[in-house]
Amino acid sequence: MSPASDKPAPRKAPKTVPPTLTLEMLVVGPRAGHVCGVDEAGRGPWAGPVSAAAVILDPNRIPKGIDDSKRLTAIQRERLEVEIMAKATAFAVAFASVEEIAELNILHATGLAMHRAVSALRPEPVHALVDGNYAFKLPCAVKTVVGGDGLSLSIAAASILAKVARDRLMAEMDDLHPGYGFRAHKGYGAPRHIEALRTLGPCPIHRLTWAPVRLMLEGGDPATLSPSTAEDSEAA
Repeated sequence: MSPASDKPAPRKAPKTVPPTLTLEMLVVGPRAGHVCGVDEAGRGPWAGPVSAAAVILDPNRIPKGIDDSKRLTAIQRERLEVEIMAKATAFAVAFASVEEIAELNILHATGLAMHRAVSALRPEPVHALVDGNYAFKLPCAVKTVVGGDGLSLSIAAASILAKVARDRLMAEMDDLHPGYGFRAHKGYGAPRHIEALRTLGPCPIHRLTWAPVRLMLEGGDPATLSPSTAEDSEAA
């Protein structure tokens, strides 16, 4: 046996199972009523609002390719946004502002954005499947689903709408506040963002209670923070 044949075969990437409507059917059971999926985008960035979307899918008109937004390219997300909006029974996207994040903290600001999105749905849902493990107070019954954007089609659809809406807004903020690169990194702690904070200081859409931004205001260097510290500074 040659030395080359002793090498272990390369591992294949695990196959991902696409989300389904199983959870939607289980949570309602024999009762009548609509189930919405709810997800957020933008909890971790150093700048910009947090967004949330709520979607009630029509089981007979499911756009092909719906999946966790993180598994999709920007082009795929934008295409699916159009299809979801055209074919869903109902959808809504809402935001919580930088000021609301500072007042409430990021967890409760996320809940506020979710509440706004679910409240805007017509017809009204009787149950909401929410991505994650925190049961936010919403206008209907709530079931949390850890990893829900990869399990539930409704949550996956919501993840796409929330992500595309926030990305679009941050591109607009890039024009309004040039120099930070918001269009590219969407407010996350990329090296370009750190350098811009160092040279320009914060702008009006920066989360001033966030550890990296607060450290900059105090004369420190956000590059010295670990990613977990930077992203979790307002999670409690």
